[in-house]
Amino acid sequence: MSQSIRVVIVDDHPMVAEGIQSILESYDDITVIGTLSNGRAVIDQLEELNPDVILMDLNMPDIGGLTATEMVLERRPGTRIVILSMHDNPEYIASALSHGAMGYLLKDVPTEEIRKAIDVVMGGERYLCTGAQGSIAPKMNGAREALTEREQTILLQLASGRSNKEVAGVLDISVRTVETHRKNIKRKLGISSTAGLTRYALEHGVLQGTGVRL
Repeated sequence: MSQSIRVVIVDDHPMVAEGIQSILESYDDITVIGTLSNGRAVIDQLEELNPDVILMDLNMPDIGGLTATEMVLERRPGTRIVILSMHDNPEYIASALSHGAMGYLLKDVPTEEIRKAIDVVMGGERYLCTGAQGSIAPKMNGAREALTEREQTILLQLASGRSNKEVAGVLDISVRTVETHRKNIKRKLGISSTAGLTRYALEHGVLQGTGVRL
């Protein structure tokens, strides 16, 4: 018998979380190991819960879904995160994917689609519900991916002359995580060198008002 899929639901609306939990608990091979109300709670309990999949609301108090997604993936890169949202706005969907989410579900999807999304992301592929697919398609064609807030922070640190190890120390993350962010920043900006990152930061005002001198 295959191991049960460990799922955490993060939503600040108890009725939504309880409804999804009830749906998922009808499947023998899925175990809901936690229902939490905000991003900080899932980050604080991440090691203890050790989830395979997190169903994450976007708009929550304290730490929202996008920031929580990025922080979870820094700590446990193998975690599959599926965003739950009422918004089918292309900006929301593109931003969720940019932050590392593997799936995006509108909250009004049929029950079986939640199960399908979990299966698809567990297989290592992205899953967008039908409403999200139609919304994001025009946005993704030819558009440059924007840097996430975390990537902007990393860019600032790198552009100020800090090494990967120094950035890791300042932000309390691993050197490997910094390297991954650095690679993603270069890919998104189409820049291949550290000097190029510094030049980009100067030209786009990333260093303005920070007190950093180059």
